[in-house]
Amino acid sequence: MIFDFRLKVFYTVAQKLSFTKAAAELFITQPAVTKHIHELEQQLAVPLFRRNGNSISLTRSGEVLMRHAEKIFDIYAEMEAELLQVNNIPGGSLRIGASTTIANHVLPKILASFKKSNPTVNFKFVQGNTDFTTQQLLEEKIDIGLVEGNVHYPQIAYDQFMKDEIVLVAKAKSQLAKLAEITPQQLLTIPLILREHGSGTLDVIFKALQKARINPKDLIIEAQLESSVSIKQYLLYSESAAFLSIQTVTREVKNNELAIIEIKGLEIFRTFQFIQLHGHNSKLIDSFKRFCLANYNLK
Repeated sequence: MIFDFRLKVFYTVAQKLSFTKAAAELFITQPAVTKHIHELEQQLAVPLFRRNGNSISLTRSGEVLMRHAEKIFDIYAEMEAELLQVNNIPGGSLRIGASTTIANHVLPKILASFKKSNPTVNFKFVQGNTDFTTQQLLEEKIDIGLVEGNVHYPQIAYDQFMKDEIVLVAKAKSQLAKLAEITPQQLLTIPLILREHGSGTLDVIFKALQKARINPKDLIIEAQLESSVSIKQYLLYSESAAFLSIQTVTREVKNNELAIIEIKGLEIFRTFQFIQLHGHNSKLIDSFKRFCLANYNLK
C-alpha cells in the first residue's frame, strides 16, 4: 500500500494513545515512533499530541489530522480492493463488525478458516452489541456487519445468515434446574440475569415474551451484564436464571454446569443477519458472505 509511513505511525499512536503500544503494533522501536511523530509535527508546523507525564492526548490539530487520516486509509483500502478485483487477484482488506454472541461463539472458527483459504486477505474485526455494530456500519467504519435484533434502517441492506435459539438456563445444581419445565407466568417469580440495553438478544427476548403476554416490566431483573460469558459465570454462583443463545451454552450443558429449563408453549428463535450499506458492495464482501454461509448454513 502506498502511503507516508509517518502518517501510519501517527494514526497508530492516535488510536492507541501510547507510543509504546504503537511501536509494538508497527514492529519498530519506541524511539523510532517518537522520531516519526517529531518529524511530522515539524513538517506540518503544529503540535499533534499533548504530553502529560506518562499519558498523551490529541491536540485540536491532531484531531483534524486523525479525521483526515481515517478517510485517507479508507480510500487506500478501497483502491487496493478494486485493483485486486480488476486483476482477479484474491485478496484485499475487509473490515468486519459483529454483535457479541456472533463475535464470541460463531465467527472465530469461520474467520480462521477464511484466512486459511484466503491468506492474502487482511481483515480488521471489531465487536460490540447490535446497536454498536450498526452504528459502526452507518459511520462507514466497517464494510460488513453480522448482528441479531429486529431494528431496521433504510440505509442498510439485511440478508439472512443463520438461525439461533435462545433458551432459559440456570446452574445445574440449583433448585430452578430441578423444575425442568415452567409456565410463562412462572417467569415472573424467577430472578433473571439479562443482557444490557442495546443488545439484540435482549430485544428478541422482550418481543417473544410480549407475544406470550408477559410484560418485560414485570420481570424480576437481578442484574444486566454486557456479555454471555459474564452472565454464565454469574449463574454458576447464583440461584438466578438467564436467557442465552444455545450457541453459548452447549459446552456448559454438556459438562453439567448449566441446565436448560423448558418454558411451556414458548420458543424463542432469531435470525442472525449480514448488514451492509446500500450500494457498498464488492467481490470480496460477497466472497466472505458466501464463505460464512457455506461454513454455517442457515437452518
